[in-house]
Amino acid sequence: MSKLTAEQRVQKAHVLLMRDPKYCLYSGIFMVGKTEVVDDVPTACTDGANVKYGRTFVDKLNEKELRGLILHENLHKAFSHLTMWRSLYDLDPQLANMACDYAINLMIYDSDPDGVTVTLPEGGCFDEKYRGMDSAQIFRLLKQDKQSGKGNGAAEPGFDSHDWENATSMSKEEKEKLGRDIDQALRQGALLAGRMKGNVPREVTDALTPKVDWREALREFVTSFCQDKDESTWRRPSRRWISEDVYMPSVIGESVGRIVVAIDMSGSIGPAEVGQFLGEVRAICEHVHPEGIDLLYWDTAVCQHEKYDREMLGSLLSSTKPVGGGGTDPQCIVDYIKAHKLKPECAVILTDGYVGSWGNGWTCPTLWGITTEIVSPIGKSVCVK
Repeated sequence: MSKLTAEQRVQKAHVLLMRDPKYCLYSGIFMVGKTEVVDDVPTACTDGANVKYGRTFVDKLNEKELRGLILHENLHKAFSHLTMWRSLYDLDPQLANMACDYAINLMIYDSDPDGVTVTLPEGGCFDEKYRGMDSAQIFRLLKQDKQSGKGNGAAEPGFDSHDWENATSMSKEEKEKLGRDIDQALRQGALLAGRMKGNVPREVTDALTPKVDWREALREFVTSFCQDKDESTWRRPSRRWISEDVYMPSVIGESVGRIVVAIDMSGSIGPAEVGQFLGEVRAICEHVHPEGIDLLYWDTAVCQHEKYDREMLGSLLSSTKPVGGGGTDPQCIVDYIKAHKLKPECAVILTDGYVGSWGNGWTCPTLWGITTEIVSPIGKSVCVK
């Protein structure tokens, strides 16, 4: 029997992982971007979309190690490491690489601790003390160790490389498409894992799950600003009783009118954040059921205004077209609402909080969903990280 080529071995490993209930979740991720075996890469490399495997390195690995390597590269893609954590790379390239590797290698180990199907190649970053942390938390600890002399940042460089520069050079449209493709691949993979009785890791569930209970957040928020709606309101009769020709007041959860949802599309927002924001918009649609949503994409100006009535909310994610990419100035939202005479019940602003000012002259209650620890001095802030 002839020996398989490196290309054939990589392809065979992909097929086996896609058929395994533990790893079928990532089937769609394997299909995102290009996969190549090349001669000029020492080990393996990804730019967050495409993966290159070094031929000599592949030839040195056994089948379990090769599958571990493939999972490693594709988990970098699945969690958008090279776009989400670019700021860490700018601070310390080597520690950024290590932090991302530590985070996903623990996931790979947990998926098969006995090494039945998958093992990690030698030389990878692995330490139990980082369990439960994301890449940013691990980076901070690595940096503290380096500064205190406990670690020089070079002990465990990892067994692969990360093409941060190519990831950064992608156009805005390419980054947005990549973010959508990854989100869709993970959601479809989660459904496949369910059918094959496989498990979806907590990290993936967290990535796909909205971080805010918007029904409760908006109920509490609207109640605090609309005193005539303490418990119930006659402003809109309860729809559940109208069919019986009985008119009863609606409770807050049933009576949310049109709301403005404004998504930050400034240069500090990457495809991962856009995907997260749209996940929160989906949660608002599904759990709050507003009369309609005026969806605004903004940076220093409102770049796009999409109008969705209640019956159109189900198609919002499939039809929306994010636009933006400049600076950050929430004042443009205030001005746009006034100029276009919008009368929202409230405004939900989704942002990373890196703004020069928070806007003046808000004419409606304002709820800020912020991905960082920053708190807006205007309205109410909730953390969506």
